[in-house]
Amino acid sequence: MSVLEKRGAEPSGQTPPAPDDAGTTNATKTAAEPSRSGRRGLPLILNAVSVVLGIALWWAAAAAGFKLPTPPEVVSRAGTLIADGTLGEDVLASLTRVLIGFGLGTAVAVPVGFLMGWYGIARGLMEPWIQFFRTVPPLAIIPLAVVVMGIDETPKIFVIFLAAFLACVISTFQGVVNVDRTLINAARVLGARDAVIFARVVVPASTPFILVGMRVGLGSAWATLVAAELIAAQEGLGYRMQNAQLYYDLPTIFVGLISIGILGLLMDRILLLAERKLTGWQERR
Repeated sequence: MSVLEKRGAEPSGQTPPAPDDAGTTNATKTAAEPSRSGRRGLPLILNAVSVVLGIALWWAAAAAGFKLPTPPEVVSRAGTLIADGTLGEDVLASLTRVLIGFGLGTAVAVPVGFLMGWYGIARGLMEPWIQFFRTVPPLAIIPLAVVVMGIDETPKIFVIFLAAFLACVISTFQGVVNVDRTLINAARVLGARDAVIFARVVVPASTPFILVGMRVGLGSAWATLVAAELIAAQEGLGYRMQNAQLYYDLPTIFVGLISIGILGLLMDRILLLAERKLTGWQERR
């Protein structure tokens, strides 16, 4: 039976079958889903391969005669420090300092960056000081912080705060000044006031810049931690590494380095997840 005869044989009033394009499209979508899931899993596989290769190169360098502890030695020392509670106390002390300093730095940087970007007067008053302190490393502030604030937790948290603040405030400021003027003008044409424009246009458009600044500030906070814990600290990962340096205890130094790296990576991934949730509208590659 030909195609025309088949169509003629169909009962009247019934819609003929849909063309093959729909089926082809569905099949294409079905075939694309495993491909997308495969692409999502590829970075995790590459990350795992990278970690394994890094540990292998480290082990090979130690075996070749470089003054490095082997991975089993570091794992053994980590087990000892975990068993006697030393590592847990150090992690808690360092993490507390970083969270407080980073949290305060971000909390101050975001409104200051918005003020600088939105109001020309605020920019003229604040920008010289922001640029001035950007050229001064936070570590150079440590002697002054010790003299002015003493040797308790305050100077340690202050230098971490300064490192996070300077990184985040510039990013927030750039986010505000880079908002598309067309969006602002369109909102004004529609009758929106400055407060509405700021809340509905400027803040959402600046959010990606703020989150990037927070990630950079988090890295700066961890980078400043070791030097900050030189200020008469009695516990903390930086303190433990400095103390191990006196006894040439390389496994303990590596435990501290790896602990800082893992904690920083986990916190960065949390910020990256927040960035994806808050900026889902942004086009990504």
